[in-house]
Amino acid sequence: MNALYSLVFVFILVLIPLFAVGAGHMEFGFGVCIPYTAFALFLIGFVWKIIGWAKSPVPFRIPTTGGQQLSYDPELFKQNKLDNPSNGFQTVVRMILEIFAFRSLFRNTSASLHETKGGPVVAYASAKWLWLFAILFHYSFFIIALRHLRLFLEPIPFFVKGLDFMDGILQIGAPVMYQSDVLIVAGLLFLLLRRLVDAKIRYISLVTDYFPLFLILGVALSGIWMRYYAKVDVVAIKELTMGLVTFNPHVPAGIDVSFFVHVFLVSTLMVYFPLSKLMHMPGVFLSPTRNMPNDNRFHHHVNPWNPDIKPLSYEAYEKDFGPAMAEAGLPLDNPENAKAPEEA
Repeated sequence: MNALYSLVFVFILVLIPLFAVGAGHMEFGFGVCIPYTAFALFLIGFVWKIIGWAKSPVPFRIPTTGGQQLSYDPELFKQNKLDNPSNGFQTVVRMILEIFAFRSLFRNTSASLHETKGGPVVAYASAKWLWLFAILFHYSFFIIALRHLRLFLEPIPFFVKGLDFMDGILQIGAPVMYQSDVLIVAGLLFLLLRRLVDAKIRYISLVTDYFPLFLILGVALSGIWMRYYAKVDVVAIKELTMGLVTFNPHVPAGIDVSFFVHVFLVSTLMVYFPLSKLMHMPGVFLSPTRNMPNDNRFHHHVNPWNPDIKPLSYEAYEKDFGPAMAEAGLPLDNPENAKAPEEA
């Protein structure tokens, strides 16, 4: 039901610009007002979230580790420098591999229950498919976002032109089919089907897990429809986007309604982004479980929140609470402490 609710909600989002622009001729509202508002809310929410995370105190070293820590005898116990970094350089290398190669996800395992003569047995196996399709989705999304810079920049940077050329180098169809368009849909469908097919994952999946997948899939499919089927006027769209960038907005005539569907879904994604789990993109940089070295054996970390409490020896403790201890039958080092102050 959570998946169905998300799908219906995305379908409603598609219908809104179809009727508002197709029948209500609200091109300016959906081409200018909504994108401006969505981008402003995205920036405010993004910055607010980052500032909140940055202000959160982390008094202790709490990195997630998965290997041998640096020992006092490195020759006897060899350190795993990537899974258990002990200095800044090792931590940076670990972060780079995590961000660009999804290293922890690469070692993901799946659990399954098998019936044997001795009873049910839990078996673990490598699950590289999740890593592969996650890589395909994220890198395709990143490439598509960079390719769209050609609509907002003039002249178009050389790296955007090069990326555009490499993305369509297979020269399939006319207009040329981009590899990233195919891969992002494949990645999204796998991540979606994984939640629908696997009973264990389906049980813990919420609307907040399905909705972003359906929404991004809607963004991708609407963009593919524009390019390969509706074949919208790219010159008119470039004129509109450049007007948005230069704060001289106007909507040229002749833009197909599919473009406004695409823009509305993208605007919805921008507004939803800072409020959702999609914020793991910047959040990984601020995660104390990843961006800290594990050096607790070599540096004493003091909690700055600790109150300034003067130490109390056991002798002084027994002197203060001796009568209560004696009444409870607890042994005393000094029997004189069993007497009340006025008796002493």
